[in-house]
Amino acid sequence: MAFPSPRTRGKGVRARRGARRKLLGLTFDAFHDYHRRLWMRYAHTQVGSRPAAETVVDAACARLKSDWKYVLAQESVPRYAWSLLKEEIHRWLDERGLEPLLVGTAAFHAAIGKLLPHEPRDEFAVLEGELGLYGAIACLPERQYDVIVLRFVLGMDEEHVAEYLGIELATVRSHVRHARRRLARELNINTGPTETED
Repeated sequence: MAFPSPRTRGKGVRARRGARRKLLGLTFDAFHDYHRRLWMRYAHTQVGSRPAAETVVDAACARLKSDWKYVLAQESVPRYAWSLLKEEIHRWLDERGLEPLLVGTAAFHAAIGKLLPHEPRDEFAVLEGELGLYGAIACLPERQYDVIVLRFVLGMDEEHVAEYLGIELATVRSHVRHARRRLARELNINTGPTETED
């Protein structure tokens, strides 16, 4: 029986490493393709423009890709990646001395009807309610904030919110329930039953 020469053995090791790198690249590409659109939408609600959102998401993706082996070793890849995206958003905002720009986005205005009661009011009262809601949403604990933005501002269903955040569906429902109660208390309004309580 002939043993492979060191030269042949080295080629085999390099080929396996190359195949492993290619596989890691493929898994990253699939992860990236699946998450990028939502990440862009979320980043846009926070930084206020598409070019800024692209900058933030590209930076988050570059960090993920460079540490992909480490990322794959995490308990929840989506949860780890989401926290990294949020770090990049906060870094971008901090560098510019800005706060998240949720209130100025069209998606925020679409969410108003889902979170505030539907009753006829004059435009000043509606604006006052929107600003109050924005302030109240901004004060939510981080996980509740993320769930509310994804669920009501970006219009995702609960299952997708759970998947993107790497948490259980029951946890998403709990965050929605607690956030709605907190928002109602802050704004002194009755929101009625939530979708998950119906």
